[in-house]
Amino acid sequence: MSSEGSPEAARPSNFIRDIIIQDIQDGKHGGRVHTRFPPEPNGYLHIGHAKSICLNFGLAREFNGKCNLRFDDTNPAKEETEYVESIMEDVRWMGFEWDALFYASDYFDQLYDWAIQLIKDGKAYVCDLTPEQVRATRGTTTEPGTPSPYRDRSVEENLDLFQRMRAGEFPDGSRTLRTKIDMASPNFNMRDPVMYRILHAEHHRTGDKWCIYPMYDYTHGESDSIEGITHSICTLEFEDHRPLYDWYVENLGIHHPQQIEFDRLNLTNTLLSKRKLLLLVQKGYVTGWDDPRMPTLSGMRRRGYTPEAIRNFCANIGVSKTNGVIEFGLLEHFLREDLNKRALRAMAVLDPLKVVITNYPDDLVEHLEAVNNPEDESAGVRTVPFSKVIYIEQDDFREVPPKKYYRLSPGTEVRLRYAYFIKCTDVIKNEAGEVVEVHCTYDPASRGGNSPDGRKVKSTIHWVSAPHAVDCEARLYDQLMLETTGEESADADFTSQLNPESLVIPPQAKVEPSVAAAAPGTKYQFERVGYFCVDKVSTPERPVFNRTVKLRDSWAKIDKAQNG
Repeated sequence: MSSEGSPEAARPSNFIRDIIIQDIQDGKHGGRVHTRFPPEPNGYLHIGHAKSICLNFGLAREFNGKCNLRFDDTNPAKEETEYVESIMEDVRWMGFEWDALFYASDYFDQLYDWAIQLIKDGKAYVCDLTPEQVRATRGTTTEPGTPSPYRDRSVEENLDLFQRMRAGEFPDGSRTLRTKIDMASPNFNMRDPVMYRILHAEHHRTGDKWCIYPMYDYTHGESDSIEGITHSICTLEFEDHRPLYDWYVENLGIHHPQQIEFDRLNLTNTLLSKRKLLLLVQKGYVTGWDDPRMPTLSGMRRRGYTPEAIRNFCANIGVSKTNGVIEFGLLEHFLREDLNKRALRAMAVLDPLKVVITNYPDDLVEHLEAVNNPEDESAGVRTVPFSKVIYIEQDDFREVPPKKYYRLSPGTEVRLRYAYFIKCTDVIKNEAGEVVEVHCTYDPASRGGNSPDGRKVKSTIHWVSAPHAVDCEARLYDQLMLETTGEESADADFTSQLNPESLVIPPQAKVEPSVAAAAPGTKYQFERVGYFCVDKVSTPERPVFNRTVKLRDSWAKIDKAQNG
């Protein structure tokens, strides 16, 4: 993925990297580095997962270690094969390959055997309390919990009931297997947590073999242990769960990985709750998980984001122990920086205004040379047709120009990109008084945009030849959310914060003919307009372009002001 001297090579240090360096020096874990990325297949990965992907796979790669991809598939009611496949595709798109592929369901038999071991050791019991009753007896931050009346069942009774739970004798929610730890612990996670619950549901891999499923806290550490993980890297919400993680592996007497927590990625105006993203899909607020407005990796890929830009962004923000919120503009800054180097240039007019060059020959069509990417000489050049009638942007003409408006207006002269100087001589209006056509003259000696007499113009504008332009669908995407994501409350009406202008489609957009048949995923900078990507539904007859990001880079201006 990265190499010495590349932008990704100069990464800021992070405390997890420092821990690993010290562990290697101390010979801990035999000097091994083995990480894992363990998503639950209950939705598509989003930009928040990108940080964990880069961290787990990146650290393993840096220290010549290994990184597993493991699916935490312990909740069959919410998990699907579609999500498994999408996660694998996203990890590979991000530039990584796992050393081994596992599922938590691979370990169901072993986890069951370990549960039997804990029951025999008097450290687990079957509880008949309902979930509501369990919550009511958990206690408070100042008061200990109340022990379950079933806590002192005999080993024999617990073994019998647990085996009958597995056999499917009891309905959902009627019994659980709980760990017997400490109902007075200041850490609620240690107050006899549930290990297994009854759930008669079809599993995407094991079918109906099981009707009891292990909880994440019970599965997590044991799965890490089985795989020989050395550094179990989790987000900060699992810090309070670490004592339970440690308790399980220590009481089972198995390999003990080291759990380390880091800050999760939060972005302004960005929804990163899979539950809420699923609701947007189910309720039709978006067209699917890969809707280009979605913060999913598949949506960002379709919109035109590059994995390099996301990796550079993740490297830049670093890793800490304090949750914060990153400005979305910083991600866009890295995106523009990357697209500027790789995107082909082209011209598109989103809101066309007809311009007739009155002194240009009626039957002449010139093919002007245009640079494909000024940042990459190897991208070469293309030819762009030029004729008597062209289209320019409505915003590039003002009949009565405001102060400091240097584009086209009556009596003024501008440069057409790659073409000629033109001067506005007349304006045609409709019955409503709206300008529908502009007449200009051109200077034949200014081909290529330079005047032989040395006169200067203050503006260069883009255009397309009217008879050659291709009608297209330009999807102008913006952020899906407005001021808040509603992440703070599970009950927040976050849909009220959806941006009504997150997608705008101009009715008459036109592009130069060279881009009409471009393959889906091809990235362009439409000059003076923005970065665009060819959508997956695009056809040569009806090309579709997704706006990836605007050209304006406000973050760079902010950064410059802050850092001088």
